[in-house]
Amino acid sequence: MKIRIKGNSVRFRLTQSEVKRLSETGSVQEITEFGTHIFQYRVQLMKGIQNLQAAYIQNGITLSIPETDGKNWFLTETVGFEHEMPLPEGKNLHLLLEKDFACLDNTSEDQSDNYPNPKLQC
Repeated sequence: MKIRIKGNSVRFRLTQSEVKRLSETGSVQEITEFGTHIFQYRVQLMKGIQNLQAAYIQNGITLSIPETDGKNWFLTETVGFEHEMPLPEGKNLHLLLEKDFACLDNTSEDQSDNYPNPKLQC
C-alpha cells in the first residue's frame, strides 16, 4: 500500500493482494517506523457510510470505504473511488483510493503484485 499526501489531498494505492485482502477481511494496514515513533495507515470497510471518509487518530490515517463498494472491489474492473470530504470552515479533503498499476517507466520498486497497466496492452 502506498499513500501520497499533498496539501488537502490524500491518495491511497493498493496492490492486487491488498485489494483482495480488503475485500475478504475488511481492512489492510501498513506502518512506517521513524525511530521510536510509528506512523500507521489503514484502509477499512465501513457499514453505514456513502462515501470515502478519513480520520487522523493516534499517529495514523484511517481511510474508510463504504462496505458495499469495497466488499466486491477485487472482482470488478473499478479502478478506484474518490470523494471530497467536507472539513470545517468550508474546506475539503480530497480522498482517492485506487488499484496500483505498474509504472510505465523503469523503477527499482517491486511491482510484481501491481495491476497490469492498461496503457501497455494493445
